[in-house]
Amino acid sequence: MKSRFWLALCTGALLSLSAAAQEVTLTRLDCGNGTNDPRRFSDTFAYSETSKPFTFSCYVIRHGAEVMVWDTGYLPGSVPNASNKPLADLLKQIDINPDDVKYVGISHFHADHTGQLGSLKNATLLIGKGDWDGITATPPMGGANVKGFAEWIAEKRKVEPQSADKDVFQDGSVMMLRAPGHTPGHSILLVRLKGMGPVILSGDAVHFHENYEHDGVPGFNHDRAQTLASIERIKQIEKNLKATVIIQHDPRDIGKLPAFPAAAK
Repeated sequence: MKSRFWLALCTGALLSLSAAAQEVTLTRLDCGNGTNDPRRFSDTFAYSETSKPFTFSCYVIRHGAEVMVWDTGYLPGSVPNASNKPLADLLKQIDINPDDVKYVGISHFHADHTGQLGSLKNATLLIGKGDWDGITATPPMGGANVKGFAEWIAEKRKVEPQSADKDVFQDGSVMMLRAPGHTPGHSILLVRLKGMGPVILSGDAVHFHENYEHDGVPGFNHDRAQTLASIERIKQIEKNLKATVIIQHDPRDIGKLPAFPAAAK
Protein backbone atom coordinates (compact mmCIF):
# COMPACT_ATOMS: atom_id res chain seq x y z
CA MET A 1 0.00 0.00 0.00
CA LYS A 2 2.80 2.41 0.93
CA SER A 3 4.72 1.67 -2.27
CA ARG A 4 1.60 2.42 -4.33
CA PHE A 5 1.11 5.67 -2.45
CA TRP A 6 4.69 6.83 -3.06
CA LEU A 7 4.51 5.74 -6.70
CA ALA A 8 1.35 7.83 -7.19
CA LEU A 9 2.92 10.76 -5.37
CA CYS A 10 6.09 10.63 -7.46
CA THR A 11 4.12 10.24 -10.68
CA GLY A 12 2.03 13.28 -9.79
CA ALA A 13 5.16 15.29 -9.00
CA LEU A 14 6.74 14.34 -12.34
CA LEU A 15 3.59 15.31 -14.22
CA SER A 16 3.53 18.62 -12.38
CA LEU A 17 7.16 19.32 -13.24
CA SER A 18 6.49 18.39 -16.86
CA ALA A 19 3.55 20.80 -17.03
CA ALA A 20 5.52 23.58 -15.39
CA ALA A 21 8.32 23.13 -17.94
CA GLN A 22 6.04 23.97 -20.88
CA GLU A 23 6.93 27.26 -22.58
CA VAL A 24 4.11 29.79 -22.43
CA THR A 25 3.82 32.66 -24.92
CA LEU A 26 1.24 35.41 -25.48
CA THR A 27 0.43 37.06 -28.82
CA ARG A 28 -1.95 39.95 -29.47
CA LEU A 29 -4.12 39.88 -32.60
CA ASP A 30 -5.64 43.06 -34.05
CA CYS A 31 -9.38 42.36 -34.15
CA GLY A 32 -10.55 45.88 -34.99
CA ASN A 33 -10.20 49.58 -34.19
CA GLY A 34 -12.34 52.68 -33.97
CA THR A 35 -13.63 55.26 -31.49
CA ASN A 36 -16.25 55.32 -28.77
CA ASP A 37 -18.05 57.92 -26.69
CA PRO A 38 -16.37 57.70 -23.26
CA ARG A 39 -19.39 59.31 -21.55
CA ARG A 40 -21.08 55.90 -21.90
CA PHE A 41 -18.41 54.36 -19.69
CA SER A 42 -18.95 56.39 -16.51
CA ASP A 43 -22.10 56.50 -14.40
CA THR A 44 -20.62 59.43 -12.44
CA PHE A 45 -20.16 61.71 -15.49
CA ALA A 46 -16.36 61.49 -15.33
CA TYR A 47 -15.81 62.21 -19.04
CA SER A 48 -16.50 65.43 -20.90
CA GLU A 49 -14.98 64.48 -24.27
CA THR A 50 -17.25 62.81 -26.79
CA SER A 51 -14.77 60.58 -28.59
CA LYS A 52 -11.94 58.33 -27.49
CA PRO A 53 -9.83 55.78 -29.44
CA PHE A 54 -11.03 52.23 -28.90
CA THR A 55 -9.43 48.96 -29.96
CA PHE A 56 -10.58 45.37 -30.16
CA SER A 57 -7.97 42.81 -29.20
CA CYS A 58 -7.85 39.02 -29.36
CA TYR A 59 -5.05 36.92 -27.90
CA VAL A 60 -3.31 33.61 -28.49
CA ILE A 61 -1.69 31.70 -25.66
CA ARG A 62 0.65 28.85 -26.54
CA HIS A 63 1.32 26.35 -23.79
CA GLY A 64 3.89 24.02 -25.27
CA ALA A 65 2.06 22.41 -28.19
CA GLU A 66 -1.38 23.40 -26.86
CA VAL A 67 -3.16 26.57 -28.00
CA MET A 68 -5.75 28.77 -26.35
CA VAL A 69 -7.51 31.77 -27.90
CA TRP A 70 -8.83 34.52 -25.61
CA ASP A 71 -11.74 36.54 -27.05
CA THR A 72 -12.50 36.55 -30.77
CA GLY A 73 -13.55 40.09 -31.71
CA TYR A 74 -16.42 41.15 -33.95
CA LEU A 75 -17.42 39.12 -36.96
CA PRO A 76 -15.63 40.80 -39.92
CA GLY A 77 -17.98 43.10 -41.81
CA SER A 78 -20.59 43.14 -39.06
CA VAL A 79 -19.80 46.70 -37.88
CA PRO A 80 -17.48 49.49 -39.09
CA ASN A 81 -15.05 48.86 -36.19
CA ALA A 82 -14.58 45.18 -37.04
CA SER A 83 -11.34 43.91 -38.52
CA ASN A 84 -11.45 42.82 -42.16
CA LYS A 85 -9.01 40.02 -41.32
CA PRO A 86 -10.76 36.85 -40.15
CA LEU A 87 -9.42 35.31 -36.95
CA ALA A 88 -8.72 32.05 -38.78
CA ASP A 89 -6.42 33.88 -41.22
CA LEU A 90 -4.54 35.61 -38.40
CA LEU A 91 -4.00 32.27 -36.69
CA LYS A 92 -2.62 30.74 -39.87
CA GLN A 93 -0.11 33.60 -40.11
CA ILE A 94 1.43 32.36 -36.86
CA ASP A 95 1.29 28.71 -37.95
CA ILE A 96 -1.83 27.73 -36.01
CA ASN A 97 -4.54 25.67 -37.65
CA PRO A 98 -7.87 26.89 -36.21
CA ASP A 99 -8.96 23.24 -35.94
CA ASP A 100 -6.07 22.60 -33.54
CA VAL A 101 -7.06 25.25 -30.97
CA LYS A 102 -7.71 23.40 -27.70
CA TYR A 103 -9.50 26.13 -25.73
CA VAL A 104 -11.31 29.34 -26.57
CA GLY A 105 -11.80 31.47 -23.48
CA ILE A 106 -14.40 34.22 -23.54
CA SER A 107 -14.27 37.15 -21.16
CA HIS A 108 -18.00 37.73 -21.67
CA PHE A 109 -20.89 37.29 -24.09
CA HIS A 110 -20.92 40.63 -25.97
CA ALA A 111 -20.58 40.64 -29.77
CA ASP A 112 -17.21 42.40 -29.87
CA HIS A 113 -15.66 39.47 -27.97
CA THR A 114 -17.58 36.54 -29.48
CA GLY A 115 -18.06 37.27 -33.17
CA GLN A 116 -15.64 34.65 -34.52
CA LEU A 117 -16.21 31.71 -32.22
CA GLY A 118 -17.58 29.61 -35.05
CA SER A 119 -14.19 29.16 -36.72
CA LEU A 120 -12.76 27.30 -33.69
CA LYS A 121 -14.90 24.21 -34.13
CA ASN A 122 -12.78 21.74 -32.13
CA ALA A 123 -12.02 24.00 -29.19
CA THR A 124 -13.56 23.65 -25.75
CA LEU A 125 -15.41 26.87 -24.90
CA LEU A 126 -14.56 28.32 -21.48
CA ILE A 127 -17.13 30.89 -20.35
CA GLY A 128 -18.47 32.16 -17.05
CA LYS A 129 -21.58 30.25 -15.99
CA GLY A 130 -23.56 33.44 -15.47
CA ASP A 131 -22.98 34.38 -19.11
CA TRP A 132 -23.70 30.89 -20.44
CA ASP A 133 -26.95 30.85 -18.48
CA GLY A 134 -27.80 34.23 -20.01
CA ILE A 135 -27.13 32.98 -23.54
CA THR A 136 -29.18 29.81 -23.17
CA ALA A 137 -32.07 31.39 -21.24
CA THR A 138 -35.53 31.78 -22.80
CA PRO A 139 -35.51 34.56 -23.80
CA PRO A 140 -31.74 35.21 -23.76
CA MET A 141 -30.35 37.94 -21.53
CA GLY A 142 -30.18 41.39 -23.10
CA GLY A 143 -26.84 42.10 -24.74
CA ALA A 144 -25.90 38.44 -25.14
CA ASN A 145 -24.60 37.69 -28.64
CA VAL A 146 -26.57 34.48 -29.08
CA LYS A 147 -25.73 34.35 -32.80
CA GLY A 148 -22.04 34.04 -31.98
CA PHE A 149 -22.70 30.84 -30.03
CA ALA A 150 -25.08 29.29 -32.57
CA GLU A 151 -22.73 26.47 -33.60
CA TRP A 152 -21.98 25.54 -30.00
CA ILE A 153 -25.65 25.24 -29.19
CA ALA A 154 -26.85 23.62 -32.44
CA GLU A 155 -23.91 21.20 -32.81
CA LYS A 156 -23.55 20.53 -29.08
CA ARG A 157 -19.89 21.53 -29.15
CA LYS A 158 -17.76 21.24 -26.02
CA VAL A 159 -18.59 23.87 -23.39
CA GLU A 160 -17.31 24.23 -19.83
CA PRO A 161 -19.35 26.92 -18.01
CA GLN A 162 -17.16 28.20 -15.18
CA SER A 163 -18.64 28.90 -11.75
CA ALA A 164 -15.20 29.36 -10.15
CA ASP A 165 -11.63 30.22 -11.20
CA LYS A 166 -10.18 27.85 -13.81
CA ASP A 167 -6.55 26.65 -13.93
CA VAL A 168 -6.64 26.05 -17.67
CA PHE A 169 -3.56 23.84 -18.10
CA GLN A 170 -3.45 22.66 -14.48
CA ASP A 171 -0.04 24.13 -13.74
CA GLY A 172 -0.91 27.71 -12.71
CA SER A 173 0.49 29.25 -15.90
CA VAL A 174 -2.87 30.31 -17.38
CA MET A 175 -5.82 31.05 -15.12
CA MET A 176 -9.30 32.23 -16.02
CA LEU A 177 -10.46 34.28 -13.03
CA ARG A 178 -13.97 35.35 -12.09
CA ALA A 179 -14.52 39.10 -12.37
CA PRO A 180 -18.30 39.64 -12.63
CA GLY A 181 -20.02 42.98 -12.91
CA HIS A 182 -19.82 44.00 -16.54
CA THR A 183 -21.86 40.86 -17.20
CA PRO A 184 -22.95 38.15 -14.74
CA GLY A 185 -20.22 35.71 -15.74
CA HIS A 186 -17.46 38.10 -16.79
CA SER A 187 -13.90 36.76 -16.46
CA ILE A 188 -10.31 37.96 -16.83
CA LEU A 189 -7.22 35.97 -17.82
CA LEU A 190 -3.93 35.69 -15.91
CA VAL A 191 -0.98 34.48 -17.99
CA ARG A 192 2.34 33.83 -16.26
CA LEU A 193 5.25 34.35 -18.66
CA LYS A 194 8.79 33.31 -17.76
CA GLY A 195 10.44 36.46 -19.09
CA MET A 196 7.82 39.21 -18.95
CA GLY A 197 6.20 37.93 -15.77
CA PRO A 198 2.46 37.75 -15.00
CA VAL A 199 0.08 39.48 -17.42
CA ILE A 200 -3.60 40.24 -16.74
CA LEU A 201 -5.98 40.54 -19.71
CA SER A 202 -8.86 42.67 -18.46
CA GLY A 203 -11.74 41.66 -20.71
CA ASP A 204 -14.23 44.48 -20.08
CA ALA A 205 -13.73 44.70 -16.32
CA VAL A 206 -12.50 48.16 -17.30
CA HIS A 207 -12.38 49.87 -20.71
CA PHE A 208 -9.87 52.72 -20.22
CA HIS A 209 -6.95 53.57 -17.94
CA GLU A 210 -9.11 56.18 -16.25
CA ASN A 211 -11.77 53.62 -15.30
CA TYR A 212 -9.12 51.41 -13.74
CA GLU A 213 -7.36 54.20 -11.88
CA HIS A 214 -10.53 55.86 -10.56
CA ASP A 215 -12.92 52.89 -10.21
CA GLY A 216 -15.10 54.03 -13.08
CA VAL A 217 -18.24 52.02 -13.82
CA PRO A 218 -20.27 52.19 -17.05
CA GLY A 219 -23.96 52.80 -16.51
CA PHE A 220 -24.81 49.77 -18.66
CA ASN A 221 -22.91 47.25 -16.51
CA HIS A 222 -24.90 44.37 -15.04
CA ASP A 223 -23.94 45.01 -11.42
CA ARG A 224 -22.14 48.07 -10.04
CA ALA A 225 -20.99 46.55 -6.74
CA GLN A 226 -19.61 43.46 -8.47
CA THR A 227 -17.78 45.66 -10.96
CA LEU A 228 -16.04 47.56 -8.17
CA ALA A 229 -15.14 44.33 -6.37
CA SER A 230 -13.66 42.93 -9.59
CA ILE A 231 -11.59 46.07 -10.20
CA GLU A 232 -10.26 45.78 -6.64
CA ARG A 233 -9.40 42.12 -7.21
CA ILE A 234 -7.40 43.01 -10.33
CA LYS A 235 -5.54 45.75 -8.45
CA GLN A 236 -4.63 43.36 -5.65
CA ILE A 237 -3.42 40.71 -8.11
CA GLU A 238 -1.38 43.37 -9.92
CA LYS A 239 0.20 44.43 -6.62
CA ASN A 240 0.85 40.95 -5.22
CA LEU A 241 2.24 39.44 -8.43
CA LYS A 242 3.78 42.64 -9.82
CA ALA A 243 1.71 41.89 -12.89
CA THR A 244 1.28 43.85 -16.10
CA VAL A 245 -2.36 44.83 -16.60
CA ILE A 246 -3.51 45.07 -20.21
CA ILE A 247 -6.81 46.87 -20.70
CA GLN A 248 -8.04 45.19 -23.83
CA HIS A 249 -9.98 48.12 -25.33
CA ASP A 250 -7.43 50.85 -24.53
CA PRO A 251 -5.03 51.47 -27.46
CA ARG A 252 -2.45 52.80 -25.00
CA ASP A 253 -1.88 49.22 -23.84
CA ILE A 254 -1.21 47.70 -27.27
CA GLY A 255 2.50 48.43 -26.92
CA LYS A 256 2.80 46.41 -23.72
CA LEU A 257 3.09 43.30 -25.89
CA PRO A 258 5.29 42.75 -28.96
CA ALA A 259 3.74 43.65 -32.31
CA PHE A 260 2.13 40.81 -34.27
CA PRO A 261 3.35 38.25 -35.22
CA ALA A 262 5.88 38.32 -32.37
CA ALA A 263 4.95 36.86 -28.97
CA ALA A 264 5.69 37.83 -25.39
CA LYS A 265 7.57 35.13 -23.49
